[in-house]
This record gives sequence, C-alpha cells and structure tokens, in this order.
Amino acid sequence: MREIVFDTETTGLDPKTGDRMVEIGCIEMVNLVPTGQSYHAYFNPERDMPAGAEAVHGLSAAFLADKPLFRDTCQELLEFIGDSPLVAHNAGFDFGFLNAELALCELEPVCMTRMVDTVAIARKRHPGAKLSLDALCSRYGIDRSHRVKHGALLDAELLAQVYVELKGGRQIGLELAAEASAAEPTGEKMQVAVRPAPAGPRREPRPHAATEAELVRHREFMAGIDNPLWG
Repeated sequence: MREIVFDTETTGLDPKTGDRMVEIGCIEMVNLVPTGQSYHAYFNPERDMPAGAEAVHGLSAAFLADKPLFRDTCQELLEFIGDSPLVAHNAGFDFGFLNAELALCELEPVCMTRMVDTVAIARKRHPGAKLSLDALCSRYGIDRSHRVKHGALLDAELLAQVYVELKGGRQIGLELAAEASAAEPTGEKMQVAVRPAPAGPRREPRPHAATEAELVRHREFMAGIDNPLWG
C-alpha cells in the first residue's frame, strides 16, 4: 500500500487567524518501506514571519521572499500525494494548514478520511508516555542528532521511521512472510532428507555395566569420604 508521510512548517498555529504554510516535506512509502521518492518545497507566505515561529524552524521572511507562492506549485504537490493516505504527527494541524492553502486556491480540500495521525497511534501503544517526535525517536533509538531546528522534510524522514516502529518495526517482515506462506501453499509434498545407513559389517553393542572389581573399588572410595552429603 502506498502512503505519504508528511510534515509542514508554518508562520504560526492557526490558519484561521492568517497564519500560512511556508514549507512542506513528503516521503513516499510502499508497504511501510521508503521508496526514495520525496517532495519538498518552500512557499512565500506573503506576510511577515513572527519571531517565535522563526525560532522553531529558522525560516525568515527574507529567505522566503523569493520562493514561489503555494498556488503556483500546488499542482505538483497534489500529483505527488495522489489519493494515498497521508501520515502526519498531530495530523489535524498539518491537514488544517494544507486545506487552508487549498481553499485560498479555490481547490477541493484533502479528505480527512485519508488522515493517519501518529500521535493517536502512539497514544494507544504508549499510554501516559511523552508523544512528541523527539520523545518517540528516543524511545525507538532513531538518530536525530542532525536535527538542530524543525524542518519539514527532515521531520517527515524521522516520522517515517517512527511510523514503521509504531506499526510493528522489524517484526513486520516476519509477519508478512508468515502470512504469505500460509496464504500461498505450493501444493508440493514436503521432502524429508534421509541419511543412508552406513556400509560395512554391523558391530555388536559393547557392554557398559561395571565389573565386580570396579564396584568393589567404588565402594572403597565412597567409604573413605568424611561426612558425605548423602549421610
């Protein structure tokens, strides 16, 4: 199954108050394996960049000034995501900004039924635990040492690894192999290797019982032990 893991960076927390999306990063996965295909873009938000938001992702208004507008490149994004399920961390936030940008372009929103929220999955698997992307990377031993600030493509790459772990991690391959084996019988009888009998004359088994002389020596040895545990 094809899925798109994605993340966004924005000018703030609420598109309803004028905040805009300034970056999006998407990672393509098929059957929970990254294909190497990705989509990444910056957008000119046509507004200022609050200092608090810039401190999170490091994207200044000056850096974004010469970037394309969302409406000028949105068709490329829509072609990349297609009709695949979209995986995001706290997905309602990212869906909200993506659909707000599509609404400004008078385009149909992405259906919320396509949303896969890794926060919701993590909450079921680890109730009471910290659920931030950083916390989940630490839990699953995912290296994030190169993550100095938030970045949409980098965070999507980390989230793709977290998503695999949330879905079963390395055990997935074993489960799929077992299911495939059960679902696709070969119809052939199992072949059992039989070792041929050795050639040559057969020797009679050698006696292993102790002789009377050996039994006498054993009794003498046991009698010479001081304070034996067997009393």
